Amino acid sequence: MLKIILGAILLLGSLFAKETLTIYTYDSFAASWGPAPLIKKAFEKKYNCNLKFVATDSAIGAFRKVQLEGKNTKADIVLGLDTNTAELARKSGLFAKHHADTSKLDLPIKWNDDTFVPFDYSYFAFVYDSNKLKNPPSSFDELANMPKNFKIIIEDPRSSTPGLGLLLWIKATYKDKAYEYWKKLAPHILTITKGWSEAYNLFLKGEADMVLSYTTSPAYHIIEEKKYNYKTANFKAGHYAGIEIAGMLKSSKHKKLAGEFLDFMLTQQFANIIPTTNWSYPVIKLKKGLPKGFDSIYVPSKMILMDGKTVEKNRKIYINEWLRALAK
Repeated sequence: MLKIILGAILLLGSLFAKETLTIYTYDSFAASWGPAPLIKKAFEKKYNCNLKFVATDSAIGAFRKVQLEGKNTKADIVLGLDTNTAELARKSGLFAKHHADTSKLDLPIKWNDDTFVPFDYSYFAFVYDSNKLKNPPSSFDELANMPKNFKIIIEDPRSSTPGLGLLLWIKATYKDKAYEYWKKLAPHILTITKGWSEAYNLFLKGEADMVLSYTTSPAYHIIEEKKYNYKTANFKAGHYAGIEIAGMLKSSKHKKLAGEFLDFMLTQQFANIIPTTNWSYPVIKLKKGLPKGFDSIYVPSKMILMDGKTVEKNRKIYINEWLRALAK
């Protein structure tokens, strides 16, 4: 009789257990100061579920983790890749189509992707401390011609979306002369990190004059620290855009809930969290507008962005060119 009662209790417990949705993402998104805690709280309350974020050192790292785990992965969603890595992810065959309504997106490009849903965007840029650097470069040519002791920190294009963004930005600017440009820039590169967090932390410690980041990065220092000395080097020829995306895995055992999360990314509730936690622009217009502080940062007048299929077709070629140019 006792076994029957215990069995009934376990059965009832399983029936009323909350679903757990697991999202693989990059470290700064899942950090205590990132968007994840607030998103978790809001989503769990709305859908009466558990939301679990699993952090890796980069979005590409999160995707590679899913590839290694295959159909046995615990991930339901990969969040943090961008338009430059979307085709790489799509070709893996691991992602399912979404049913999110993207008709109200407010992006610098038209969106017609049936697999990935965008959740924020910004533009790649070099951040510097204006108290230390009085005359920042306003072009890649000026950057390469800075004094010999001028140093920058960049991220690896093989493991980092900003790193890949810079690679494509330079390729779009110099085309068949990109190899020569990288050779010229190489002496100014202090180090190449695996991900954004490591690079930015090294910069804040004073290790280099500039770091590859985003045009929206200074908003953090303005809003959180009341510091206006961190700025971006504004390149007159334009800045490469970084539009971050999320996708649901075919192997997910919680597809309905995963679909609801992708829908949730396009709500005011989610969008209001993004500017002051992920320090990027939300993909829908905020009813209350952007937080004060965003009006003080530079907005590029020209956007540069390669087609995703072109990127995937040539990504390995561009990376090999970069490796050869930086070989000592």
